[in-house]
Amino acid sequence: MDLGEAAMIPAFAIGLCDDAAVFPPGLTPLAEAVPAHRDHRSAPYAELVGPLVLPATALDDLYPLLGSEPLDLSITAPSGPCQAAKAMAAAADLVLDVRGLEVAVPPGMGPDEFFRVLGGVDAPVYVEIPRDDRRPAFVAAVAARGHRAKFRTGGVKAHLYPSPDELAAAIKAVVDAGVPFKATAGLHHPVRNTDPETGFHQHGFLNLLLATDAALAGRPAGDLAAVLADRDAASVASRVAALGEPRTAAVRARFLSFGTCSITDPLTELAHLGLLASTLQESCR
Repeated sequence: MDLGEAAMIPAFAIGLCDDAAVFPPGLTPLAEAVPAHRDHRSAPYAELVGPLVLPATALDDLYPLLGSEPLDLSITAPSGPCQAAKAMAAAADLVLDVRGLEVAVPPGMGPDEFFRVLGGVDAPVYVEIPRDDRRPAFVAAVAARGHRAKFRTGGVKAHLYPSPDELAAAIKAVVDAGVPFKATAGLHHPVRNTDPETGFHQHGFLNLLLATDAALAGRPAGDLAAVLADRDAASVASRVAALGEPRTAAVRARFLSFGTCSITDPLTELAHLGLLASTLQESCR
């Protein structure tokens, strides 16, 4: 990729899309996901693409798929910090560039026990913030340790989608605490929508960008919720385009990325909204 091609990715989208191809609803087999990720990382739209995201349980099957060039990877540990620690030990024996460790919090576990079990980790740590009354304590603990937050924004059941009010409060909490975050699941489109097959109300990743900008401006959670609930695609796109360089940089320093099971779908939809060069859309076909 030459510099001219790289310049076609706008600043708001650089590194925005983590490659979560193996997760639902994509469920790409590992043997296909690894070479496909390497193809994404060498495509004209490569600057859009973050690391490949794999569960800790996939590490045992990864060795025969690796070559001499390190695979950029973010590892998820849905069972909690004990699984995360074991995954990092296993990853040390593989040709990997571990760009993140995404750790869920087991039910009933508080911050002190969580970080004691996790121990020291030589990679950026993303703590999946619980959706219960432990959230304030975990946000404070993550901030104190210089780690990052992760929010689950959807899934295969309706209750896994936080409401605009809930997600707004979560975003405001981490922005106010100075904690960078990523989001995962359910962000299938740039703008808030209702899935015609499931009827689930899905968050838009551009809405999250604008909500983060609103939080950085000190606006109340109610304003953030209104931004997250906005379904006017043209309006949302125009506001993202108008953020300007300093605000875009500030937003992306907080909202780091989101997981998507398809790298090409965000490319296509952003091009349709006029936010990406049409030549990039053509390059992913």
